[in-house]
Amino acid sequence: MRVLLLYPLFPKSFWSFDKALELIGRKVSLPPLSLTTVAAILPQTWKFRLVDRNVRYESEADWYWADLVIISGMIVQKPDMLRLVSEAKRRGKTVAVGGPYVTSVPESVQEAGADFLVLDEGEITLPMLVDALERGETSGVFRANNEKPDVTHTPVPRFDLLDLNAYSDMSVQFSRGCPYQCEFCDIIVLYGRKPRTKTPAQLLAELQALYDLGWRRSIFVVDDNFIGNKRNVKLMLKELIPWMAERGYPFSLSTEASVDLAQDTELLEMMVAANFSAVFLGIETPDTDSLSLTQKFQNTRNSLVQSVKTINQAGLRVMAGFIIGFDGEKPGAGDRIIDFVEATAVPQALFSMLQALPNTALSARLEKEGRLLATGDEANIHQTTLINFVPTRPLEDIAREYVRCFWDLYEPSRYLARVYRHFLEMKPKPHKKKFKRPEWVEIWAMFIICWRQGIKRDTRFQFWRQLVSIVRHNPKVFQHYLVNCAHLEHFIEYRQIVRDEINTQLAHYLSVEAAESAESPEPPPKVEEFVSQRSGA
Repeated sequence: MRVLLLYPLFPKSFWSFDKALELIGRKVSLPPLSLTTVAAILPQTWKFRLVDRNVRYESEADWYWADLVIISGMIVQKPDMLRLVSEAKRRGKTVAVGGPYVTSVPESVQEAGADFLVLDEGEITLPMLVDALERGETSGVFRANNEKPDVTHTPVPRFDLLDLNAYSDMSVQFSRGCPYQCEFCDIIVLYGRKPRTKTPAQLLAELQALYDLGWRRSIFVVDDNFIGNKRNVKLMLKELIPWMAERGYPFSLSTEASVDLAQDTELLEMMVAANFSAVFLGIETPDTDSLSLTQKFQNTRNSLVQSVKTINQAGLRVMAGFIIGFDGEKPGAGDRIIDFVEATAVPQALFSMLQALPNTALSARLEKEGRLLATGDEANIHQTTLINFVPTRPLEDIAREYVRCFWDLYEPSRYLARVYRHFLEMKPKPHKKKFKRPEWVEIWAMFIICWRQGIKRDTRFQFWRQLVSIVRHNPKVFQHYLVNCAHLEHFIEYRQIVRDEINTQLAHYLSVEAAESAESPEPPPKVEEFVSQRSGA
């Protein structure tokens, strides 16, 4: 069996870092770990060809070669995913589609002509696909029926199928699932609330595979909550620390974790010792009432500002996610988020409007309350998407506040000041890495950053003053500091994209609302009672 693995296009996003990646000659931040894992689970007597369309497009020769086309992706990749299904069927190919999007919303992919839907987690459903193909079946839908696989049997992903030179980071996975129950999150719907982890030996085997392929750059541990099972994480780190030391710390690691990481000093120290350099935290909002309403109670138990500072001062760069549009939210929520970001000096603050994702507790509640909007498309966590439900304050107010605050967050001098404060306070790594001579492309990238931010723009005096201060007071973080300065090149462009696209969508929304109001003078239903009822409960 010749299998063509296709990964659909991503739209430009907060994390795409297009302009920054151009500086170092890379095309994409992260590879499709899903498809490299799929290739490892399927029979190894089959032949595989992987095409990440964010790196290059498939050729007619690729289409001709394939007996079976497998496509996987997320909700934001839906348009290109559906197009790929159509293109495959136009060429008479058998098509199987899986991944988080089709697992949540299988109907549109089925309507596009997919032959097989391989839903839920592939360790269970991919063998079903293989059996069906061996029996000569031409269509089918395979589900795990609420069964969760034992990931200790998941094989090492087929990293050899990737064009490693195209990516700035690689990705591995240690665990699936999260113990918390945030109302808006679909992770617990897809992977459950009981975190399942691989064995330490498994993760080390994956890292060794990348090491043997010559990878020496960053690796993102894609777990949605890396510390969901703290006991198993510590057991793994205990073995990872000497592994990294023996090889001269070949990788810089980053991941996602819940904010209660700040309360576990031992775990923080172990992560730093294993050469973790950054962590993404879901802060969501500094408004405690909103956190309680959305059942993110883990963020209400300790000072969020102090938690971020504790993690940063331990030696980890903090990235954080923020959301505007929660029920009962008071005006000025965006400004309070900016105040929080400035107080903690978080350089990269992912900021978006709340979306009710398919099958979440939030979407179920809003549908019951009659507040979900029929937008004609599935919700997605993207920074250029309006809220897809009736909020408790005017959508226009939320959208305009969001656009203004996103714009202000990534004003060049403001962003560079946060990067400087964050890295100035960061504790440098305790270990020494082997000296690695910088590549020519890295030297050229540094020159361009210095030219644009230190000479061409009006940030010139601030840039040089901060750069000299970092070299004098915390020189060991210099490289990571400069990389985060480079990210400004992306945010300058992306904040304009956010403003233009949200304003366009808002104008369309207001015109439709005005037309409907003219036809029906009935006032829209009020939703404040939903908030008061839930608060009382």
